[in-house]
Amino acid sequence: MRSLRKTLLLTAALAALPSAAAWAQSLQDALAAAYANNPALLAARAQARAVDENVPQALAGWRPTVVIAAAGGYSDTTSRSQATVPVVRDSAGNVRNPDTAGDPFSVFTEQPRNTGSLQATVSQPIYRGGRTTSQTRRAENQVYAQRSRLLATEQQVLLDSVAAYVAFIRDGEVVRLNANNVEVLSRQLQATNERFRVGEITRTDVAQAESRLAGARAQLQQSEGNLESSRAVFQRLIGLEPTRVQAPPPIVPPVRSREDAVRLASENNPTVVAAMFDEAAARDFIDVQFSALMPQVSLNASAFRTDNNGARGTRQTGTQITANLSVPLYQGGAEHSAVRQARQQAQQARQAVDEARRVSAQQSTQAWESLRSARAQVESVRAQIRAQEIALDGVQREAVVGSRTTLDVLNAEQELLNARVSLVQALATLINASYALTATLGRLTARDLGLQVDIYDPRAYYNAVRDRWAGTGDYSGVAGSSSPQGVVQVQVLQPAAPAPGSTPR
Repeated sequence: MRSLRKTLLLTAALAALPSAAAWAQSLQDALAAAYANNPALLAARAQARAVDENVPQALAGWRPTVVIAAAGGYSDTTSRSQATVPVVRDSAGNVRNPDTAGDPFSVFTEQPRNTGSLQATVSQPIYRGGRTTSQTRRAENQVYAQRSRLLATEQQVLLDSVAAYVAFIRDGEVVRLNANNVEVLSRQLQATNERFRVGEITRTDVAQAESRLAGARAQLQQSEGNLESSRAVFQRLIGLEPTRVQAPPPIVPPVRSREDAVRLASENNPTVVAAMFDEAAARDFIDVQFSALMPQVSLNASAFRTDNNGARGTRQTGTQITANLSVPLYQGGAEHSAVRQARQQAQQARQAVDEARRVSAQQSTQAWESLRSARAQVESVRAQIRAQEIALDGVQREAVVGSRTTLDVLNAEQELLNARVSLVQALATLINASYALTATLGRLTARDLGLQVDIYDPRAYYNAVRDRWAGTGDYSGVAGSSSPQGVVQVQVLQPAAPAPGSTPR
């Protein structure tokens, strides 16, 4: 993924909030916290490190295996043999045992002993039918695919964090507008009651003002509930309590047309890149399965020692070196089926690449059009607010002279409130759409955004374990970092029109 460092530049913020001594929680701060602490992103990094281990496991096929086998114990052997009673003669030569001489009998011999054996064997693969080479290529392609998925997860986490940050600001602004509307309607109801007491208006006007105030209070309660829900989402994704947030600006994506967006998304989207490496790994798997049909050559060397194996006081020692050749001729046909299966899986992976490209093209097109429509909507709503402010002022003046009713004033105020809420929502949609389009292009990463964090380097763990022959420790701490690079160009927008006397949240 190429960085935006040469093409993008940090410019201005959406709205200048009043200066305060308290620390302000900007979008960059929130994204940095999510990048460092989000559990989903941390789990994806651990998964990438787990996939890195496929490479040393594949490279182990080149290395010798050393096995030492030892056995020790106690053996008590009893031997049975047949014998006959010998002839016993006296000094005169007479047989003294004529009745038993020559009779058979059994002789039992007991041999208790301690036994032991020790054997060391070294086996060195020479040729495995290309399995080791193919497995290594496949493992490396899996590593690259997983790194792309890690980038996709990083982008999704950052995009969700942007949405949570913007939603909290949006809902806070809606609460502020609704609270201000309640205050305005309260004063309106008070003024209506005074005019009713002097006989200028009827009881109907008072009821209309009371009804509108009750509805405004209900809207305020609902908006406050939405704000608390957005706060919970903010805490889940970013891991911090939202404090003094600042309205963020939209990003200017590094494309000038929809065609450029589709082209860049089809080439640079992490999902597309992952699918391409998955296809390469699937092709390598064909060679892995085909290696089962190839000859196998290995070299074995062993040394052994055996004590008291057959009888007490015996010892056998020796060494042996053998070259082994195994040529499979027919193994039931399962290996042939595995090769055919791997070919079909490779075709499936190839189609998955095309599908990923089409999906990324669709998403980039939708994001581009959403961004265009959001910009147009912001300008239209701003024009609507300006016109509605003029209309409200005119209705209020006309109501003073009696040419307008209280309901006309209430309706004009409600229309102005709805327009201001629509502007807040449109600005939120614009910001989210700009970030969504950047994500489809594969550029919504911590490095591209220039976040002030230690950039996670997925190559560090890979380099630490790739050629390691032994060791069972946790090497995740070696994941290096690099200074944040790349900055983001943002679009300057005018803030939503604040209510008089209101305080930004």
